[in-house]
Amino acid sequence: MRIDMVSEHASPLAALGGADAGGQNVQVAELATGLARRGHDVVVHTRRDSPTLPARVRTGEGFTVHHVTAGPAEPIPKDDLLPHVDAFAAQLAETWAGAPPDLVHAHFWMSGLAAQLGAARLDVPVVQTFHALGRVKRREQGAKDTSPPQRVELEAQIACGADRVIATCTDEVGELAEMGVPPERTAILPCGIDLDRFLPAAPRRPRSGPARVLSIGRLVERKGVDVMIRAMRDIPDAQLLIAGGPPESEWADDPEVNRLQAVARQAGVAERTAFLGQVPHDEAPDLYRSVDVVASVPWYEPFGTVPLEAMACGVPVVVSAVGGHLDTVVDRRTGLHVPPHDPAALARAVRELLEGPGLRAELGTAGAHRVRSRYGWDRLVAEAEDIYHQVRSARAERAAVAAAPGGEAP
Repeated sequence: MRIDMVSEHASPLAALGGADAGGQNVQVAELATGLARRGHDVVVHTRRDSPTLPARVRTGEGFTVHHVTAGPAEPIPKDDLLPHVDAFAAQLAETWAGAPPDLVHAHFWMSGLAAQLGAARLDVPVVQTFHALGRVKRREQGAKDTSPPQRVELEAQIACGADRVIATCTDEVGELAEMGVPPERTAILPCGIDLDRFLPAAPRRPRSGPARVLSIGRLVERKGVDVMIRAMRDIPDAQLLIAGGPPESEWADDPEVNRLQAVARQAGVAERTAFLGQVPHDEAPDLYRSVDVVASVPWYEPFGTVPLEAMACGVPVVVSAVGGHLDTVVDRRTGLHVPPHDPAALARAVRELLEGPGLRAELGTAGAHRVRSRYGWDRLVAEAEDIYHQVRSARAERAAVAAAPGGEAP
């Protein structure tokens, strides 16, 4: 198939760790790589955010990245991109008019809007993955939600206009149903990780010094890093490592780093809290394997790959019992669940693991097995391919019914 992906703010070529560069970038890149490896012609359309970027880049992984000119060729926060979606859609329509793809897969809501507008005059199915839903973000963040006010209404229209909506977790299917999407037009495709990169150390050697707890990911408030910092008050003789955010040279000007450093000082744990800055993705496995526990406690989480990466490395996890975590981490079998916003519960769970080497080993082994059996990209790419074939077949059947005498498309 010729498969075109639209990922307007999350380029598969972008460096990870910034406010708008995280899991979606990795997922798009890995899905495109896997599909190309299976013989499909894959193009990823993403917004040009630098004047020096070429129009098209053929990657070593076998897919092409098309840099679409829509708005200024400079970085723009994703929540400010809506005014440029029409220009993005117009470029897609022009590109597809001469050579339409067999299927379009849009990632994030504004990509879905651009994709459906761009394919409006074509008989091309559009599949949608939101990666996060505005209705959940607004519910959890309230006035702190920086999304455009139209997001919730537009997401519902995008969801109902897509041929199929691919949710990343069970929790999202329920949200989509409340938005009016029938269950038969949804599918679940979790995010995956690179099992050749994230794997346990063999064997793990005992380490001297204090126990180490790791929080890794983008430094944005909803990730709950401050909850982990406050929990450290009740986890004596342990060190907290915080990976993510800008390089150290930019910490003084970064509001979230400043806020988290202030939280650490107020909690009296600043001397036991180390900020590492952005850790390159290929160095993350060594970091995971160097710690005793990984904590991922966001307020809400559409999916969350950090627990998967940690489990794949054989490291036990403590996660907030929200969103995708409810699917990926089985409580007391592959990790521990805690309520969000609860430093005391988080401290108890981390202490239980630090004080129980047998439990750590048991959860680490079970977690690694679960990830390898369910979340490898070979399996997930094959599942995505099956969904694409189902969508194309369903559209062809509707077209055949509509074309038949007296027929009417459902």
